[in-house]
Amino acid sequence: MRDFVALRAVVLGALLFAPALPARAQQVQVEDSTCVPRVATPTYTGRRPLVMIDEAHRNYFTMGGRYRALAALLASDGARVVPGLQRFSRPLLASCQVLVVADALGARAVNDPKAGSPAFSGAECDAVRDWVREGGALLLIADHAPFASAMDSLALRFGVDMGKGYALDDRRVDPESGNPGCILFAREKDMVADHPITRGRAGAERIERVVTFTGQSLAGPPGSNRFLRLSESSLDLPFTPDARRTNTSKVPATADLSPDLLARGAVPAFGRAQGLAFTYGKGRVVVMGDGAMFGAQLVLGQQARRMGKDALRIGLNRPDLDNQQLALNILHWLTGVLD
Repeated sequence: MRDFVALRAVVLGALLFAPALPARAQQVQVEDSTCVPRVATPTYTGRRPLVMIDEAHRNYFTMGGRYRALAALLASDGARVVPGLQRFSRPLLASCQVLVVADALGARAVNDPKAGSPAFSGAECDAVRDWVREGGALLLIADHAPFASAMDSLALRFGVDMGKGYALDDRRVDPESGNPGCILFAREKDMVADHPITRGRAGAERIERVVTFTGQSLAGPPGSNRFLRLSESSLDLPFTPDARRTNTSKVPATADLSPDLLARGAVPAFGRAQGLAFTYGKGRVVVMGDGAMFGAQLVLGQQARRMGKDALRIGLNRPDLDNQQLALNILHWLTGVLD
């Protein structure tokens, strides 16, 4: 999956208007092996929910790979975390309480022309939909295309529209990265909406600040809660010029877009989100527009040096953010601990 690292490096460099250097010279992303999250007081001490992290659909984030830190965090909270090694079916889904599906692909390589093809069969999508309707819990995580394109068929089963491009906000930039694709969602800026997931059970679980790292925008079905909502200065930049999301809105005059972004078809993303939660039948669904926020990676190279650092932290290894608590609160809401 080195191609994805190179692709994301190109995107990050472009958003920063970096010199046109080879992608690998601009940055390198590596797993932060020092990040092993721990929960002081586990939530699940009796009956422990089984959380299955999908690995059967060429997923970029897996339990044994880039979601090792997430798996450790959920296990430390008392959940049983296992990899999902089979295609979705009723018998498989009946074995778990929470299904996590992150960045599936339609081909093995991210730069394969078929990478954006459906990662799931129609029967699999129906099986997941029916399982949730009957009481299952789904955490669906999809970055920009080609991941969003590959996962669109499953998202549409739940009425979720994926932007498939890059969500940007040059007025809500994460101060550590200085990148308009790395968006700081702050409660004080009205970007963290009220929901059991963002309230938690007590003050210490309240979500104040989280960051997403070059994800896409989302729109949910009627009644869904946009708990991470994009601001009036947010934009959608198409993955490719011929893959623009249909949007008849005019770019606001306050957006102060560069000619480059305008030429590449950027459109407003206000009213959309990077975190959605809703019930579906007897079940619950959370959809996230970024996967890296729940990983633990280090960005090395030119981008880090530009910010005066040896490495930039991405995800659960940021102690200044509530990304860890958000992951726990999502699990708590999906399992009914939060209502």
